[in-house]
Amino acid sequence: MSHFFAYLSRMKYIMRWGLMRNTQAENIQEHSLQVAMIAHALAIIRNKLFGGNLNCERIMALAVYHEVSEVITGDMATPIKYFNPEIKNAYKNIEAIASQKLLQMLPDELKEGYEPLLTHKDNENEEWNIVKAADKISAYLKCLEELKAGNQEFSKAEKSLKSEIEKMKLPEVEYFMKVFVPSFLLTLDELN
Repeated sequence: MSHFFAYLSRMKYIMRWGLMRNTQAENIQEHSLQVAMIAHALAIIRNKLFGGNLNCERIMALAVYHEVSEVITGDMATPIKYFNPEIKNAYKNIEAIASQKLLQMLPDELKEGYEPLLTHKDNENEEWNIVKAADKISAYLKCLEELKAGNQEFSKAEKSLKSEIEKMKLPEVEYFMKVFVPSFLLTLDELN
């Protein structure tokens, strides 16, 4: 018997933005779906418009699983996680241990297929950088949605995330921000 998917099903109970007042709660399961869709789009944009040769489906799978360790660790707020290098490194180690624990829950014959999705040994490679960009964009979109709802609690986070996204200097990210993000500021009637 394997508890792997029972653990993953608990992603819906792990809430993001725990230190901030939210008009709409967001859990890591729905966040991961949005990151996967954005990462997939970024990979397609890179391939079609900027001469890339990325595996779009692999990037989408990496994005689906990018937060799964949080079913064990919970979501740590960004200001705490990145407060200083010691805390950042300690949390990365905790995430790695949690990912290994999840991997060990799988039957031996399936571990090889999930290991690259759970352990992120090559977390500085081109594919992972696309997932990290998509993660930042997703967080930025959450800020825009909260601000649109009148929640100024997200104003500093929005500015900080926008700056981080701009510093990436990735053409596919710039394209996505220009072509797709403005629509998030519109009402449903304006989208129609």
